[in-house]
Amino acid sequence: MGVVSQKARAVRTYIEDTGLPFDILIDERRDVLRAYGVWHRVGLDAWNIARPAVFLIDTDRRIRYSFIADQQRQFPPQEEILAAIDAR
Repeated sequence: MGVVSQKARAVRTYIEDTGLPFDILIDERRDVLRAYGVWHRVGLDAWNIARPAVFLIDTDRRIRYSFIADQQRQFPPQEEILAAIDAR
């Protein structure tokens, strides 16, 4: 599942246009972003934005892997995420 804080109309249009293969939670008030510690008011390249982040949460609701970027264009390597999934 992805979490985005954009306006619902724009997100729904994007989902319809691209046919995303996973669910999206629209968090316009940024409650989820704040709860996971990824929202920040002022960044170098944007205002009121979430840092790129990945959380793997198991069926027991435990976070098994997390990555929170320091910069907007920073992402974890795909191999690292897949290894975290396999380690479960």
